[in-house]
Amino acid sequence: METRKDGGEALLEALRKLGIDYILSSPGSEWSPVWEALARQKLGNAPGPVFVECWHESVAVDMAIGYTQVTGRMQAVMLHAGVGLLQGSMAVYGALQGEIPMLVLSGQSLSLGEDPSIEIESQWYGGLSVAGGIHRLAQPFVKWANQVTSPHTLFESIVRAGEMAQRIPLGPVYLDVPLEYMVEAWTPPADDRQVPPAPRVQPHPDEIAKVLALVLAAKNPVVVAETSGRDPEAVAALVEFAELLAIPVIDGRTSAYANFPTDHPLYLGVANYQYLRDADLVLLVSGRAPWYPPSQRPTAAPIVSIHENPIKTHMGYQHINAELYLEGEVASALRLLTQGARAAKFDASRASERRQRWTRAHAEVEAGLRAAEREARAQPGIDPVALLAEIAETMPGDAIYVDETITHNLLVRQHLRWTRPQSFFRIPNGGLGQGIGLALGIKLAAPKRPVVLLVGDGGFLYNPIIQALAASKRYDLPILVIVFNNGLYEAMKQGHVLYYPEGAAASADLFHGVKIDAPDFAGFGSHFGFHGAKVETLGELKPALQAALASVKGGKTAILNVAISR
Repeated sequence: METRKDGGEALLEALRKLGIDYILSSPGSEWSPVWEALARQKLGNAPGPVFVECWHESVAVDMAIGYTQVTGRMQAVMLHAGVGLLQGSMAVYGALQGEIPMLVLSGQSLSLGEDPSIEIESQWYGGLSVAGGIHRLAQPFVKWANQVTSPHTLFESIVRAGEMAQRIPLGPVYLDVPLEYMVEAWTPPADDRQVPPAPRVQPHPDEIAKVLALVLAAKNPVVVAETSGRDPEAVAALVEFAELLAIPVIDGRTSAYANFPTDHPLYLGVANYQYLRDADLVLLVSGRAPWYPPSQRPTAAPIVSIHENPIKTHMGYQHINAELYLEGEVASALRLLTQGARAAKFDASRASERRQRWTRAHAEVEAGLRAAEREARAQPGIDPVALLAEIAETMPGDAIYVDETITHNLLVRQHLRWTRPQSFFRIPNGGLGQGIGLALGIKLAAPKRPVVLLVGDGGFLYNPIIQALAASKRYDLPILVIVFNNGLYEAMKQGHVLYYPEGAAASADLFHGVKIDAPDFAGFGSHFGFHGAKVETLGELKPALQAALASVKGGKTAILNVAISR
């Protein structure tokens, strides 16, 4: 057996040094050197990344996103040339917007058959070569893109790209790895260093002191959180900070994580910005786009942004109305504020009065939600609020929810409940069609917790369904998929009516791009022996949810096609 080390081994060793757990890939013909290195790794029982083969590029990328969202650890994605990169580009763009570190690799041939010293397959000439280089295609949707410059720079280029992806702002980094460099002989570096993790950065003490003074002086401070729940430490730090000072927490309008326990007496629900009207200080924790319209701030109070990366370079426009920024790791910033408040001997009587007031407000929010659920259950058919109420009552407390709904996403965040971190993830903002892959990546990272994907019928059809279900089967990743089926692209209809409320389409009920005449979604899993059921009445719902959950616990993915009334 040949044991010569080449650029494929260099690439794999770089991934080992970066601490990569998985290479998630939609295979391409440039990767034979890496596959050879992986074969040697397996035959030699050597430690290193596990290769996960996916039938679609976005499944690979989204699984990497989901895995990183739970573990915090960057993963590698290997795609094929420029065509595979473009196929997966929407999901990669989602990683950019979601600030998910990722190492994205694809390759090409540079010699295109004209170098007599190396045999290159013919598909690279004409069909797969890209003028200006593949990295030029990637530049708009990644943090940084480049091409490996020689076989001598391949190893360190991979390491550097991985380190770059994990620096603030976090995000996907792309490298084009030419095939010719991967088949060249490689000598491992003499220093053999293990790549250190990115340092954790906390705000400057002077900035902490400024914000702490505002917090201690405020009579009616309020927290608005959007994405702080991506870090479980930040969740714990926010709970401790809020409890000490009796400050209520509202999930922002674009909240994408489980930022705060929904049963906590200081929790005031999602986008309930009416509680900001009388605030004299607003702490925007990990805010990205909290207000809409952006310049229409919901309060006259000063707004303090607490975020490691508040100004988003990937956004075409952003206005969060902050008067003060506290930049650094969110968990560290909150802990420093808590420590400062304790050292200042914050007046406990002020906290007691506020706590009583906000506990009453929390009870009012909860009562309103329960009343809405009772009303929904009394409606004909299956109202989406009734569906969410049944899901919340049926799923266990350790369930992880993945949300890929559009017109129902506010209802989802209002009516589902969680008490522990990492219980809710909304798809990154690259676009629809990512939910199943994201849920599979989350399941890969949290195999003992049930993972529930909530997706509209339109969004479900954007997913590479068969390819994603195949990955679920092959890698033993059972998830529960609940399709909110209203037979419409409701967002399209709402947008049309917004601009033309008395137009021809609205008057004659003649809409384009709205109706979905789809097959029974529950049947898609039958190709893999999965459970599926169509649910059309409220009486069928709870037994169907229970049977689907039992299927998932038994190791088989389940799909519920739920006909909803709106």
